[in-house]
Amino acid sequence: MTLMLAVTPVVLLIILMAFLKMSGDKSSVISLIVTMLIAVLGFHLSTANLLYSFLYGALKAVSPILIIIWMAIFSYNVLLKTQKMEVIKQQFSSISTDKSIQVLLLTWGFGGLLEAMAGFGTAVAIPAAILISLGFKPIFSATVSLIANSVATAFGAIGTPVLVLAKETNLDVLQLSSNVVLQLSVLMFLIPFVLLFLTDRKVKSLPKNIFLALLVGGVSFVSQYLAARYMGAESPAIIGSILSIIVIVAYGKLTASKEERAQKSPLRLKEILNAWSVYLLILLLIILTSPLFPNLRSVLESNWITRISLPINDSTVNYTISWLTHAGVLLFIGTFIGGLIQGAKVKDIFNVLWNTAKQLKKTFVTVICLVGLSTVMDASGMIAVIATALAAATGGLYPLFAPVIGCLGTFITGSDTSSNILFGKLQANVAGQINVSPDWLSAANTVGATGGKIISPQSIAIATSAGNQQGKEGEILKAAIPYALVYVAIAGIIVFIFS
Repeated sequence: MTLMLAVTPVVLLIILMAFLKMSGDKSSVISLIVTMLIAVLGFHLSTANLLYSFLYGALKAVSPILIIIWMAIFSYNVLLKTQKMEVIKQQFSSISTDKSIQVLLLTWGFGGLLEAMAGFGTAVAIPAAILISLGFKPIFSATVSLIANSVATAFGAIGTPVLVLAKETNLDVLQLSSNVVLQLSVLMFLIPFVLLFLTDRKVKSLPKNIFLALLVGGVSFVSQYLAARYMGAESPAIIGSILSIIVIVAYGKLTASKEERAQKSPLRLKEILNAWSVYLLILLLIILTSPLFPNLRSVLESNWITRISLPINDSTVNYTISWLTHAGVLLFIGTFIGGLIQGAKVKDIFNVLWNTAKQLKKTFVTVICLVGLSTVMDASGMIAVIATALAAATGGLYPLFAPVIGCLGTFITGSDTSSNILFGKLQANVAGQINVSPDWLSAANTVGATGGKIISPQSIAIATSAGNQQGKEGEILKAAIPYALVYVAIAGIIVFIFS
């Protein structure tokens, strides 16, 4: 009965969104209310703990998630206002008119780089918005952006998920990072192929799609493994994404027709840099404030800090925001300065900011309810019940299902990092009981979490916001579920075979 009560919020959310096709904001509000009732009546969570845990979740939803979503869509809307998005579209078309290459470049390459640098939704919001502007259908754009935003998530936000996992489990970060790449190896080849196939399903395109997927997958795997093995968690996704972009662009140029190659781009370098100024400034700010520059980051992190302490379950939970290294703030600064460079007036930029907030009001409700729901589930013990039941039921086959627990964590919380905080220690403890390497099984949590990112309701809310498709969350969830299930199954098989 306890287990049935614990899984009810998750099952209810899936039924409401995927099968009853209820909008994300309504589904999340209903699921949150049911979760709160179960927490109080079924798991005896006190009213005070319920309120404080929801408040903690709401704070986590606002920062960093909602601020970053708001600023990511704001950056795109500024480009529309200044009409520089037309230049970016023209440039992508000049690289290649092949739709498959455009999708792979934007979602796997550029999206992977955004995930590596900032994470927290930017890698879904910005590529999806650009794809729609290039003429792709909104549901397709959202789906491929979600599928692509999987592998890179393991080392997203400058390696945050793996760094947190190493801290939670007291395991070596280099070993963990290497294991994560090894467990993701097959998926590094499969995901690019899926993206290419979804864009171009013609049989005659299969050889080209297979070759390009092998090429991009090979570059991603080798570069990420070497970076993980010798440099740690901060750089694999950055290096892998940059090299993938170079390979995809080179392939696009080499396979272009004679007519395409003969055509000279009418765009001058100054015009291209001006159009990309928003995103280039954002990337520059993210790099400068990342752990790649520890001294500068340390100074910035120790100033302009907001600290809030909340009493939950007889302990104090600290919520801290370091504004000078906050990805949302960096997105705003880069967009504001970039918008001025592109000729926008200060008043126009702030009008775009306000209109973007109004555009995202349903997303704000959805994400606050979902993160609040996950925090209440954690505080009441529901998540621990689900994970422990799965570990007990599988026994010696546990490594096969270890990624499922990571996937569950991301599905509920929307974050690979949060999944590692919730279940990292559990995975390491179970490993000790079944004589499997804790490094290997803990890495499996992150790998499973990357699969959960594909169907996380929070990520889906971001994707629908990017395409102004609020209300169609269920449709996207239903389309994404098969890919997430296969993804986690493949990860489970790899973890089990080599455990």
